[in-house]
Amino acid sequence: MKFVFSRFFYLLLACGLVPLSLSWTHSWLRWVAVVYDMGLLVLALVDARISRLPPAVHIARVFDGRFAVGGETEVRIEIQNRTPRSLSLIAKDEYPPQMKLNGLREAQMVVEGQRSAALVYALTPPKRGRFEFGQIVVRFLSRLGLVWRETRIGEPQFVKVYPNMRRAREVELKALGARSLVASHRKSSWRGEGREFESLRDYVRGDEMRHISWSATARRGRITTRQYQIERDQNILIAIDAGRLMTARIETETKLDSAVHAALALMSAAARAGDNAGLVVFGRRIRAYLPPNRGREQMDAVLEALYPIEPEMIEPSYARAFAFIAANTKRRSLVVVLTDLVDEEGSRELLTSLRLLRPRHLPLVVTIADRDLKAVVRDAPATVGDLFTQSVAEEIIHQREAALRLVESQGGLALDVTAAALAPALLEKYLQVKDRGLL
Repeated sequence: MKFVFSRFFYLLLACGLVPLSLSWTHSWLRWVAVVYDMGLLVLALVDARISRLPPAVHIARVFDGRFAVGGETEVRIEIQNRTPRSLSLIAKDEYPPQMKLNGLREAQMVVEGQRSAALVYALTPPKRGRFEFGQIVVRFLSRLGLVWRETRIGEPQFVKVYPNMRRAREVELKALGARSLVASHRKSSWRGEGREFESLRDYVRGDEMRHISWSATARRGRITTRQYQIERDQNILIAIDAGRLMTARIETETKLDSAVHAALALMSAAARAGDNAGLVVFGRRIRAYLPPNRGREQMDAVLEALYPIEPEMIEPSYARAFAFIAANTKRRSLVVVLTDLVDEEGSRELLTSLRLLRPRHLPLVVTIADRDLKAVVRDAPATVGDLFTQSVAEEIIHQREAALRLVESQGGLALDVTAAALAPALLEKYLQVKDRGLL
């Protein structure tokens, strides 16, 4: 039983000091004061023991939506007093200490009878994962008002922190600009060099010769060009490496975090373009798999699959991952591999394993650099330390470029970008694939 004495108790206790101050002339007052103080103390203990939070008082924690990395989510401690009398209490919530607190998580309030009140504050989670809320600590004023009785409400509660889908969509819209696939909601077709014929139009300077329809030209008496619409309902499969190199931190995020948000931006763009997007997360083994699909249920499933994923300090198995993709994805797909390479051995395994995907699928290998290595070697070194740094950077650049050239020589696509440029560059590459009808 936890309790603290109230201000009212100390006020009554102070009244007992008056007889004590007069006891030097009247000894019997001393006994009156002692009996008074002892009686007050016993009464306070009894008050604390018999006082209970009424069953008609309901206290619960409510979240204003689900938690997302870097997003502020409102937390409400709702108190419903269904009794006829007022209730004085102090409510304090035990929130996950890893989250940033915005506001006050403790408040004193008086809830009138048949009324409700709420303690409201906000939390911002710094990363994905599973976080624990403790119990709600409540101190309420006892029946006689002599003590504040403490009790705990509920059980520890776990919440999931998901990747920030709003951030991914903002990246998508910012990267695509005027070419945003949001327009796909308003247009019946999206013109490019896809395989689906749309219409004929007069030739204009700059049109490719291979798009000229000679039969239509002969029939119309003027040069006529075929127009195509971007194909829809194609498959995109995003394979995210969750191995050792993806543990590297760039500012406040790991490379895996950057890959996750880039993957979400690509999936959002693919859904708006009418394509199906799937997900594979792999390390030494397959950690998550969702076959290509689209719709709100698919995005929810992707967020559910990605929220607990953390990179492991082991080398990934490209062979196992690509064999799994080849066995489970029969329809031709753009397989986007988000990974990183720094040594010849890792590059060799990736390049050897890519043969498992060709020629059925079109692989796009995206390597995520720690920083812009070309900027490091751009200027002349000023010190011996700068010279050493540049020599290492040139060696890494050479190895990465050699590996990516080999990817392209095997019929795949390659992209080497920094974490900051990952999402925009990936979306641009996706548009190029759609424009050129490579699928």
